Amino acid sequence: MLRPCSSGKSVLANFVSESIEGIGSYIPTQGVRILEYEKPNLNGNSKGAGCRFELWDCSGDQKFETCWPALMKDSHGVIIIFNPELPSHLKEIEMWYSCFVQQQPLLDSQCLLVAHHKPGSAEDTENLSLAYPLNKLKLIHSNLEEDPEDVRMEFIKYFRSIVNLINESREKEEMSIIS
Repeated sequence: MLRPCSSGKSVLANFVSESIEGIGSYIPTQGVRILEYEKPNLNGNSKGAGCRFELWDCSGDQKFETCWPALMKDSHGVIIIFNPELPSHLKEIEMWYSCFVQQQPLLDSQCLLVAHHKPGSAEDTENLSLAYPLNKLKLIHSNLEEDPEDVRMEFIKYFRSIVNLINESREKEEMSIIS
């Protein structure tokens, strides 16, 4: 999970991972904070094992830029969170996308953009227009005061898509070994 500073990323990371760490106070992330999260029955059926995720809550502070290559290594997906009310965030997310998605072996389908609406914010940004190439990415709006379960379901859909990509890749690799 990436974002410009003060976008609400840690709040969303805590919400998605069902963590209570740091609730009620703002503490800027220093480098990275790793949240382990297990989701039983990710595919909606009661059969099969659950999925274990590591959400890497990465600082938006560029003073940690030297750590980014280690954060990107072996990642399966990128969630870029921004405050749609701050024009500077729209520029910053282009940099995050370029660095963490385009320069890595990730598909656009492995990237999720989240326009996070903080409590009390105006929601006139629903018709947000993003420049290319951001406009081709999946974009969701999150508001934990008004529609927390919708936000949770969007994240679950995203996690499902990542798990499906990983499984397809593993199956292709296994088939290439067999043939």
